[in-house]
Amino acid sequence: MASVEQLHRREGVNLVQLEADIASARSGRSLASIALPDYVEHSEGVTRVGALSAEAVIRDYESAAKEIESMGTELIDAAQKCEALTAQVHDAIAFMRETAAGYREEGRKIFKRIEECALFTEDVRKTCEQVKRRMTEVSVGHSDQELAPQEPELNGIAATVSMSEIR
Repeated sequence: MASVEQLHRREGVNLVQLEADIASARSGRSLASIALPDYVEHSEGVTRVGALSAEAVIRDYESAAKEIESMGTELIDAAQKCEALTAQVHDAIAFMRETAAGYREEGRKIFKRIEECALFTEDVRKTCEQVKRRMTEVSVGHSDQELAPQEPELNGIAATVSMSEIR
């Protein structure tokens, strides 16, 4: 083991300490009792350092693989939330379309009512003008006198015939 330490010695890396850390993590169990992932197994005759190093590496890879899988699970959760949000968006769009259709219908009713009021107001204005014109054509006496019917001015042959003769 001393030769391995000398070949791989770097600043800050203590292989003796690393082996001790791995051994303490195993808590005294034998190589056979360490649960490895199903896709690997120890080779026959591997040294203790080799087995421990391989275990450390495979545990790191397995940990990374589990993290990747958990990201997949998070992605699935995010996709489900997106699907739920999409359904809510479709509901909101349908509500907006219904609301817009309601506004259009209400606008149509108000438009029609305003035009009806405008036509009615025009009829009232014309009627008022006609009454006003009639009032100016009729001679009006004092307010306490009764209105006397006026004889129309007659021209031509009608002027020679008296009203009594017509009756």
